[in-house]
Amino acid sequence: MNVRISRNLGVIAVLYFTANFSGQTKKDTLSKENKIDEIVVIGYGTQKKSNVTGAIASIKASDIENIPTGKPEQVLQGRAAGVSVVTNSGQPGAAATVRVRGITSFGAGSNSPLWVVDGIVVDNIGWLNQSDIESIEVLKDGASSAIYGVSAAKGVILVTTKKGKKGKLVLSYNGFYGFSNAAKKLDLLDATQYANIINEGFVNDGEAPRFANPQGFGKGTNWQDTIFGTGEKSSHEVSITGGNDKSSYYTSFGYFDQTGIVMTDISYYKRINARFNSTHKVTDYLTLGQTFAYTHTKSQGVSANEEYGGPLASAVNLDPITPEVVTDWSKVDPGGYTDPYIIRDPNGNPYGISRYVNNEMTNPRAFRSIQQGNYSWSDDFVGNIFAELKFLDHFTFKSSLNGKKSYWGSRNFTPKYYLSPNYRNTGFNSLNKVDENKFEWSMENTLTYQNKFGDHNLSILIGQGVYRYNVSGGTSLTYSNLPIENWQDASFNFDIPQDDITAKGWDGIQTRKASYFGRIIYDYADKYLFTGTIRRDGSSKFATNHHWGTFPSMSLGWNVHKEDFWPENKVINNLKLRGGYGVLGNDEMENFRFASFMVSGSNYTNSGNNIIIGYAPSTLENPNLKWEQTSQLNIAADFKLFNHFTLTADWYKKKTTDILRQISIPGYVGVPNLPWSNVGDMENSGLELELGYKKSWKDFSISVNGNFATIKNKVLRLENDIDYFNLASFQTMGAVSRVAVGQPYGSFYGQTYSGIFQNQAQIDAYVNASGGKLLPNAKPGDFIWQDNNGDGKIDENDKVNLGNSIPKYTFGLTVNLNYKNFDFMVFAQGQAGNKIFQGLRRLDILDANYQTKILDRWTGEGSTNTNPRVTRNDPNHNYSWMSNYYLQKGDYVRVKIVQLGYTLPQDVTSRFGMSKVRLYITGENLFTFTKYTGYDPEIAGRNNSEQD
Repeated sequence: MNVRISRNLGVIAVLYFTANFSGQTKKDTLSKENKIDEIVVIGYGTQKKSNVTGAIASIKASDIENIPTGKPEQVLQGRAAGVSVVTNSGQPGAAATVRVRGITSFGAGSNSPLWVVDGIVVDNIGWLNQSDIESIEVLKDGASSAIYGVSAAKGVILVTTKKGKKGKLVLSYNGFYGFSNAAKKLDLLDATQYANIINEGFVNDGEAPRFANPQGFGKGTNWQDTIFGTGEKSSHEVSITGGNDKSSYYTSFGYFDQTGIVMTDISYYKRINARFNSTHKVTDYLTLGQTFAYTHTKSQGVSANEEYGGPLASAVNLDPITPEVVTDWSKVDPGGYTDPYIIRDPNGNPYGISRYVNNEMTNPRAFRSIQQGNYSWSDDFVGNIFAELKFLDHFTFKSSLNGKKSYWGSRNFTPKYYLSPNYRNTGFNSLNKVDENKFEWSMENTLTYQNKFGDHNLSILIGQGVYRYNVSGGTSLTYSNLPIENWQDASFNFDIPQDDITAKGWDGIQTRKASYFGRIIYDYADKYLFTGTIRRDGSSKFATNHHWGTFPSMSLGWNVHKEDFWPENKVINNLKLRGGYGVLGNDEMENFRFASFMVSGSNYTNSGNNIIIGYAPSTLENPNLKWEQTSQLNIAADFKLFNHFTLTADWYKKKTTDILRQISIPGYVGVPNLPWSNVGDMENSGLELELGYKKSWKDFSISVNGNFATIKNKVLRLENDIDYFNLASFQTMGAVSRVAVGQPYGSFYGQTYSGIFQNQAQIDAYVNASGGKLLPNAKPGDFIWQDNNGDGKIDENDKVNLGNSIPKYTFGLTVNLNYKNFDFMVFAQGQAGNKIFQGLRRLDILDANYQTKILDRWTGEGSTNTNPRVTRNDPNHNYSWMSNYYLQKGDYVRVKIVQLGYTLPQDVTSRFGMSKVRLYITGENLFTFTKYTGYDPEIAGRNNSEQD
């Protein structure tokens, strides 16, 4: 069940102020910020924005500092063309899925970009405090990303944190509190409607109705009301910065706390941050510095995005006849409540157990009781130290040592319980804890030559790096049969028999990489621009003959408006043309996939029937396994129009070849694991537009920034020239999407219908060329399945492509208005051109509840041509076949943020030693315009890379 709960934050009351003890004026600060805005961070350096030749989207601190997301990657959503950010679920602390110019690969690793924070390569930025961010640069094209070579094929996102500034101590505080509620609930059947529909299904299948008096059930239980509540979110961030001619520092502390809207008491995310950055100018030619960040998180979730079990799936599928709490025994079967481990409320009444809907579906309130006290945690230490030496006027040598040490784990107590006949644990209780750790480090050295002679500007960078990843390990410990009954008393201090203790440990397999890279940046009179990059990476993931990969790029630019022939005019003030081409690499797979190891488990017996431990190859070896490569062409133009408008247009074409993935082999080969190979090609292309407008008057100013992007994805080749392979399946329906040559990745695939049979005559007339019925099992009210291949029968061969799961269009719009001390901001974003598979109802549970659209079912000739009749046996496969019936348009426009702020007059704040105090209220996810009938069209869904 692909479900994400939209969080509708009502009003967030926020206090924000900056206490400035240095006497620095607002004018000074703005002047410095304007200078920063002219510079863009690129890999291993910076560059003037006017001379950038690659496709780089830049987001500054001022764009995001007042956005209360809690997860720093979410601030990218809708703010950079070609960058897709979708939250995986409404669970507090849930990571977002980030894609830069679409899906690049479908075999090796995720499609997430490479994250680089202050020069440190990290796997995510969830540990980062949003207020610590100075800027975010997204390197979208091959030319700008190639300096990072390996792992840069899926885009690179550079995050620069704030540093100290010269001046006296400056104290800043940013805090907010808010609440959230579900923006939408599904329209589900009440108890009377449910009983009538179930009865109708029995009758339509020739059986007697189940319920004698459906009206007697009334409205019944609304299970959604039992799980949805009011979530709360609060944040407190304090920073201290200062410095002098020799040293500067930036220190911050933050606390973030959020509870979910689904089962609020067992759905939360807490985060504590601390950061210390400093820079020290030891001499005129030697500078030392460091960055250090610590983050602790603690969270608990409720698996809100799964169709199998969990409180959300239960609330959708449980029958409304079952009571939430049993207080009237005449309305239930007492025999179902005799188990001694049944869960009861504080008054001793048992929570209701459904007689009809079982499997993993349980009473959400009872489920809540057995989850108390469980949590996950993490501790992350991220930092670097660097030394920068300037010599011979034009040379700079920089050496940096970077590292990340992570600890994480979980603690879970499982009591004895009975939630349903299929969901129980009546044997023994258990207490489990998992502790894992990982250390990753790198060392990089760069030498830069920078000189300006006449109209020539030249910068040459050469560098070298060594990297170590996945130096990791972990342990798991479980105590069973503890002499307790609740999680509050659970402890590993109990002295229990060894037979009740289970422990295991593991070590990770280290990955080693080495790199050499170089770059030339040249411009003549700021008019003719050139950037050339080459990087050579070596990885331990490949065999000796393919350790190394070389990744070159080149980009050109032309500031046309600086030419003598360019006439000064009021229409096109500035014009820059640019283009580039780059090749990038990918090695995201586990170590040693090129090799075959002998593994145990292939046991056999000898002539004496003794069991002998046997060993066999784990897979087929492939010493020719090599780098996956992505090449990308980018052509673009940057305009400044009418003195107040800016327009950027990028067209790109990205092609991935030699995709790394596991391939299918016949079972008789006799190896347990599928081998890896370089198979498959895929292509993405698109157009990205960014339009801005900014103008100021005496007391009023306005700025508008909008972006729009298209993307076209197509699979070009698969292994052994096969046409497709299946992706994720849905319950008993089987595969619902596939990877097929000539189609977008993850396209939906299934049957199509052209209407509903209204009478038996239509069924009898629906025949093939030989006069045989195409649908002999159909009855009036069933779908008219189409014979798409024209072979005279309806079967698997009639399945066709049903639509694209990848949005064809994404867009965002931000409007900022300022009048005197008031400010107002609206941010909206959306997508279009994709379809969503709505799999809310459990097909393998015949008595699962329905959405109210079932009330518009076929009930007789002429009643409808959209929803089929109710049937439990479903001989015509109306509900059990994947078809266009389950697909809906995923188009939506969402008003993501509306914010109104007021800055207190400076003559008032200065009395208290503060330079700025700003109060604001924010509404988040207030309005969503969509035709999608599920919870939320902004949906990432579960992993869609599993091959069937």
